[in-house]
Amino acid sequence: MQKPVIATMIGDPAGIGPEVIARAWVGGKVHQVSRPVLIGAASAMERALGFVGEKAKIEVIEQIHSFSPDQLSDDPRTITVIDTCAMQETELPLGEDTEICGRATAQWLDEMDLMARDGLVDATIMGPISTGSLKLAGKLDKVVSPTPGESYLVLFTGSLRVIHLTDHMSLRSVCDVISKDLVAAAIHDIDSAMRDWGVENPRIAIAGLNPHAMGEEERKSIAPGVEKAKSAGANVFGPISPDSVFRQCIDGDYDIVLAMCHDQGHIAVKTWGFSGNCVVILGPPYLHMSVAHGTAYDIVGTGKADPAMIENAMVTAGYLAAGRGFPDS
Repeated sequence: MQKPVIATMIGDPAGIGPEVIARAWVGGKVHQVSRPVLIGAASAMERALGFVGEKAKIEVIEQIHSFSPDQLSDDPRTITVIDTCAMQETELPLGEDTEICGRATAQWLDEMDLMARDGLVDATIMGPISTGSLKLAGKLDKVVSPTPGESYLVLFTGSLRVIHLTDHMSLRSVCDVISKDLVAAAIHDIDSAMRDWGVENPRIAIAGLNPHAMGEEERKSIAPGVEKAKSAGANVFGPISPDSVFRQCIDGDYDIVLAMCHDQGHIAVKTWGFSGNCVVILGPPYLHMSVAHGTAYDIVGTGKADPAMIENAMVTAGYLAAGRGFPDS
């Protein structure tokens, strides 16, 4: 079976995205499971190679629709970049938000989405972006924001995998939003996605919202949603006390946990293993991944940035797009 083609957008070129991608690329793991290609500024990647002390050949493709997987090299020392000149070499800010970078980032996100929708690539990865730069460019709408019932944030860190029913929402609002149908829909969506990724009959644990999963939300909304999903064929368990369900997933009792709110899931992930975690944005009609860190302007250009998250995102994308399940399974 041919390895899937994975497109990675380099992130805001003024941040650490190009650096961590350069280090992950030349490390070689990415090429073992995929045929990678970058979308962004070739000049930013040239600069990043210097920051991290690596040497590689940059090959540039100037038009999206002239791209073919046959152009991709298996050599980790050859970096292929689709560069449609959204930025010129003289327009390379560093360590700050700028309108220039925001416009370029927005164009690259559009190009990556177009390639995925046209079937030119099998999955996409968004490098670390700056909402500040996008705001300056008037392009904040280019960022996919998880919306209950439509899109979800899914975090992977080793054996702990967490999908969030709600994201940036106050706890008071979470209580009002949770419903039987919303819970059942989220279970259906993650069950379907995991089967596509190669996880047979995924074991989905549902975290309660209240201590020991004993509250009105569990009784009126969460438990009925679980039963509805079960009747539709999902292999689902819960609601389970949120003080223990994440540990049970780490221990291998479940394949993923549906958390009710942002901090409930994020605290577990960041406590268990923040370095190296990666993200799926569930909602677009293709596999779309990202990282859980930002542009880190304070260390950009120093070569100190940790590439573990973007490397894991690129490797995991290769596994999931090929239907091979998770790298550690």
